Amino acid sequence: MFWKNGRLEIRAKLDKVTGAKYEALLDLLAKPRPTTADEGPDPRTREEREGDALAELVDLMLRADQLPEHGGEPVTLTLTMPYEDLANQVGHATLDNGDRVPVEQVRELACNAGIIPMVLGGAGQPLNVGRKTRTFPAAIRRILVTRDRGCAFPGCGRPPRQCDAHHITHWANGGNTSVDNAVLLCRHHHTLIHQSKWDVRMVNGIPTFYAPEWLDPLRKPRRNPINIA
Repeated sequence: MFWKNGRLEIRAKLDKVTGAKYEALLDLLAKPRPTTADEGPDPRTREEREGDALAELVDLMLRADQLPEHGGEPVTLTLTMPYEDLANQVGHATLDNGDRVPVEQVRELACNAGIIPMVLGGAGQPLNVGRKTRTFPAAIRRILVTRDRGCAFPGCGRPPRQCDAHHITHWANGGNTSVDNAVLLCRHHHTLIHQSKWDVRMVNGIPTFYAPEWLDPLRKPRRNPINIA
């Protein structure tokens, strides 16, 4: 594997057994997303779905509890950026390897296990180092799985094992790591919430979504039926 134009290119030759395992995992995650009234059919090609599936597989591995340690601690990814930029949703963060990541993606990554945000003060000194207790512990995730039963986005049917716990009010904006401030979202809808005008709120204990004004000028509340069954 090697980096080219800001992307990591991967080539591999696997034996039959390993190849079959990999193919089975990828096929499961690369299925087209369900057709919904808001998003329509999945527009991705098979190659694009497989690429997204590989990225999702990496996220699943980062949440695993049996990964080998690196430098005496579980595998982690550190992002560094000024606190003001993070709070105001501008600028970018810097990865361990020096590459830059836009703030929208930083806020999404900060919801996930295996990510440590390093926030800097005005003079560049460490102001706060995010610890993994900021991410959702197993006890809270189990409650979310029971409550949301999978991705809570309207029309999505992804199971809990393919979902992240998302801070409804982001931790950078004072949000707590709690059941009342969390919702399960699959990779696609987690990204959508962070990078679009879709909103999610808790209404009577149920995750409730509001489409952007261009899609629904009335911004009517929407829910996934599995959350209210």
